[in-house]
Amino acid sequence: MNKEIKVASILLETKAIELNFNNKFEWASGIISPIYCDNRVLISYVENRNIIVNYFIDNIRLNYPSVNLVAGVATSGISWASMIAQKMNLPMIYVRPEPKDHGRRSRIEGRYFDNQNVVVVEDLISTGGSVIKVCNLLKNENLNVLGVAAIFSYDLKKATFNFLSSNNNFFTLSNKKTLVSLIEENQLFDKNNVIELKKFFEQIDK
Repeated sequence: MNKEIKVASILLETKAIELNFNNKFEWASGIISPIYCDNRVLISYVENRNIIVNYFIDNIRLNYPSVNLVAGVATSGISWASMIAQKMNLPMIYVRPEPKDHGRRSRIEGRYFDNQNVVVVEDLISTGGSVIKVCNLLKNENLNVLGVAAIFSYDLKKATFNFLSSNNNFFTLSNKKTLVSLIEENQLFDKNNVIELKKFFEQIDK
């Protein structure tokens, strides 16, 4: 089993990704969806968590070999960034969505220095908008952003466009295409449900 399929299997097995065609989910954007991804639940599964962290590290070493700083995106990327940094023996920072409202009013927590090579860790890529803002913030702080590492992507064209137009790189451990293939090949859902899922992705990817 390759890594993308293994990660998609873990996401389904732990219900980090859920599909419900009768009682659909509402995304933060307001979109009503038969699929919902909450990768935070993965941190409660030790064996699967270790697999995910090891895959992250393999891919970071392959794609961003000069990394010497790991940044987590608050809040979903912090736990993964922490585990990755610890295992790679690298320093870590994390980025708040908004500056702290007291003390130093920091938005970036932790120590960092000019020209460090940083990898930004996120758990999910939808359009990429929020994590690209983090990348731009880190660039403005004189850090060299090597790219983004995430667990799963919905493979939306908008995300590809956003990363390309902002001159940022990213990789994910698994993606929508692998997930849908896994569901189809193993007949995990009714054929009509799979058709509905594909239509949903087509609609939101226009």
